[in-house]
Amino acid sequence: MRKTLEAEMEKSGNDVKSDVEWRKTLTPEEFRVTRQHGTEPAFSHPYYQEKSEGMYRCVCCGAPLFSSETKYDSGTGWPSFYAPAEGGAVSEHEDRSLFMRRTEVRCANCEAHLGHVFPDGPNPSGLRYCINGVALKHDADYASGDTSR
Repeated sequence: MRKTLEAEMEKSGNDVKSDVEWRKTLTPEEFRVTRQHGTEPAFSHPYYQEKSEGMYRCVCCGAPLFSSETKYDSGTGWPSFYAPAEGGAVSEHEDRSLFMRRTEVRCANCEAHLGHVFPDGPNPSGLRYCINGVALKHDADYASGDTSR
């Protein structure tokens, strides 16, 4: 099953690495959340309160995922957004873990687990992308137009 996923990602030009390679570039918590589909505790990451402008990128591959323009305070303790940065920035997958039925959100480029999307968000989309802060890297330079990093 794993080799099939890796083969599909290679065909699509996505970022494919082994768990050993991911462990070399990610902290243990980043690896647990993004590669093992974990969840950080609510209110544990500073991004849930972050208010500065910029782009939230995937901590694994750097792909742009969510703009600060769509970020809002959902009161859940996780960074929340009402829309991804671009139509193809994230992918959605059925999640039946923990005896629940939810929609998991992953980075479309490297398949990193980001969080979940729920149909109880604000307008204009009515969606709440509830994202683990540890899966994101805030790029404040993006707001100023300096994306040279």
